[in-house]
Parts: sequence; C-alpha cells; structure tokens
Amino acid sequence: MAVEILMPALSPTMEKGNLAKWLKKEGDRIKSGDILAEIETDKATMEVESVDEGILAKILVPGGTQDVAVNQVIALIASDGEDVGKVAAGGAGAPKPAALPVTTPTAAPAAASAPVVATIAAPISSGAKLFASPLAKRMAKEAGLDLASIAGSGPHGRIVERDIKAALAGGSPKRAAPAASVAAPAMATGMADETVKKLFEAGSYEEIPHDSMRKTIARRLLEAKQTIPHFYVSADCELDALLAAREAINASAPKGADGKPAYKLSVNDFVIKALAVALMRVPDANVTWTEGAMLKHKHADVGVAVSIPGGLITPIVRKAELKSLSAISNEMKDLAARARNRKLKPEEYQGGSTAVSNLGMFGVKNFQAIVNPPHATILAVGAGEQRAVVKNGQLSVATVMTVTFSTDHRAVDGALGAELIQAFKTLIENPVGMLV
Repeated sequence: MAVEILMPALSPTMEKGNLAKWLKKEGDRIKSGDILAEIETDKATMEVESVDEGILAKILVPGGTQDVAVNQVIALIASDGEDVGKVAAGGAGAPKPAALPVTTPTAAPAAASAPVVATIAAPISSGAKLFASPLAKRMAKEAGLDLASIAGSGPHGRIVERDIKAALAGGSPKRAAPAASVAAPAMATGMADETVKKLFEAGSYEEIPHDSMRKTIARRLLEAKQTIPHFYVSADCELDALLAAREAINASAPKGADGKPAYKLSVNDFVIKALAVALMRVPDANVTWTEGAMLKHKHADVGVAVSIPGGLITPIVRKAELKSLSAISNEMKDLAARARNRKLKPEEYQGGSTAVSNLGMFGVKNFQAIVNPPHATILAVGAGEQRAVVKNGQLSVATVMTVTFSTDHRAVDGALGAELIQAFKTLIENPVGMLV
C-alpha cells in the first residue's frame, strides 16, 4: 500500500508552510531517516525526515510551492513489492495544496515561544488511515494489537517499534478522544483594507504584502493583548557594581589559540542569569496559567527576544539558573546567530517559563512588553544611563537601568510581581549573588 507523505506540522501553531525544495527525486529509493525535503515556516527552515521505506513514486507538490496546508499530501512512496508506475499514476490527479482559510487566531505572540508540547501532534488525514512504520505495523499484526488504541511517539506522532513494545508491556498510553471544540473569544478587527487605502491619495504609498511571519506576529500579539489581563511593575536598578564585575570578568577571560577570549559578557547575560535566579527565589512566579491548573516550573527557561529580518523570534536558554554567565553568553551568541539565519530547531524557541526583551542598546529608557504565552511574565529592559540619585542624604551620580515586568495577572498578581522584581533588582545591584 502506498504511503502518503504529508506536509508536516513543525510546531503546534503551524497552519501552512513553504515547501522550499526536494532533496530526493522521483524514482529514488527511500530509507527510514532519509531527509526528503526542506520546509520553511514563519520561524525557521526545517528538514523533513522519512520514517518509511520504499521508492519515491510521485512528488505531488513541487519545490518552491508556498502556503502548503498542513497535512496536505505532498508525495507518495511505493512500498516494497508495489508497482511504482501504478502508484505514481494513482497520485497524478491529487488535488493541489490550497492555502488555509483565515481562522480565529489561537496562537502565542511571535516575539515569543509557542505553547509547550511533549510531541508534535499526529498528522490528521482523511479517512481512518493510521500512521505507523512498517515494522510497527507488522509487530502489531503479529501481536493482535489495535493500532488505533496506541499513541505514537515517533516523528509527527507516527507509531514506531518502541510504542508497540510499550503496548505489549502494558505501558502504552491510549489515544485520547478528540476534545470538544471550544469557541475562541471574538477578536477585534480593524478597518477593511479598502477603507484604509481610501484615506490616502492613490500612488502616494507602496503596497508591500505581509509575509507569513508578519501575519503570525499580528494575530498572536492581538490575541495575547486581548485575552491576557496584563499587570505592570517597574523598578530602577543601579548598574555600577555589575559593570565593574563585567569588566573584571571579561579582562580575566582565558584566550584560545587564536588569541580570542573564551567569552565576552554583556549586560544582557547578567540580566538573563539574574532573572533565572530571581524566579528560583520566588518560585510562585515561575508558572504557566492553564484553565485547569497552574503549572509550577522546576527550572527557569528564559527566552530572549531576538530581532530577525521581518520580525522577532525568542530562542530559549534552558535551565539558565544552573548555567554560568560565560555559558549563557556563548549559548546566546550561538542561538542569536542561528535565529537570524532561521536555523533554530522548534525545541530551541518553543516553550520557556519567562522572557527578556531588551531595547537598551537602542537608547530606549523604558517600555512595557506584551506577555508571550505560555509565559506568565516578561521583563522589558531599558538603557543604562547616568542619573542623579540620593544616597545617605547626599546627591550623587549612578548608572541606572529601568526594568518593567509585564505579568499575566491570573497567574502573578501585584504583590507577587513586586516580590519578583525586588529579587531581580537585588541580584542586579549585587551581582556576586548570581555566582553563589
């Protein structure tokens, strides 16, 4: 029986993507684990890996096709023993992919990570076709197992050998029944395109169509602002001790064979570390809101907003509270470089328990960021600048940075937010506290 290759859902919020190019051609023998094609999402370029074996009989969606709907059949693989010609002919009349209709937004802000999931959802196909590797199918048949009762843990939810073994041992989770659909809250809409255009003289503007990233940013930020009750707390942090520590640490960094230092810390590296440690000190603020329960995280996974062409992405420093400043610095440099080249893996920008948005390098004094689900907090960081301050009744000058926590008031109320920002301020003003 021919195997359908579907347009994969590379993230929980992906609705469509661009099929950039095929790395295999019709007639090629395909082995499990072979890379078939490259898919472009609004965040990154990902490789599609085959979990089946056979001959690539027919490519139904050519390379370079844009806006291919998730779960659209993009190719057919003929299993061993099948007539490749018949499989190819059978797929010749397959419908071409169509863009998904506009739907009510249900995802998180693009500046931040998508909701945390354990595995990517299993592809949805027409009919009752189950997605399992040939070995898993054979093992299930020999053992008399119903594949429909087994949850797949392979790529995109496919049932693989370990799932069959778990079922035989009595430890395989059953497939959950489809949840009843819940009506999403109505989203406000702006003026119609034509209404807006009529406000300007014809020929006085250039019309630049939105790309997929900009569309995603628009609908996710709209939903976040409309559905999350935001609450804000701000504080001024003195940076002089931190700047002195940074200079001393960077000056003592060991040099490699090429003469370059092993690390070079930035103020943002201290901010990431301080936020992670602060969340450990105020664990009730290290949470995610769900309608049924509060998820209290055991580690501080800190997302950091990175500007890339066309929008933002938030790579995540996992377990930041356990990492040294030099490790955070080098990891962020690597994540930011790959983010700008759209080479991050989904697990490197999805999830997280909080986020940092730093506009200090642009001279911004203070601002309020939008909470990025599934986070309950986000820290907006302004520029450090010399200001007049009063110490012990005397006027003096200090380098001061204003920071603002935006919180989801359902999860982090005012008193808890104030406790968190105080813990952060203490660490920033006494950076040695991050090192113990």
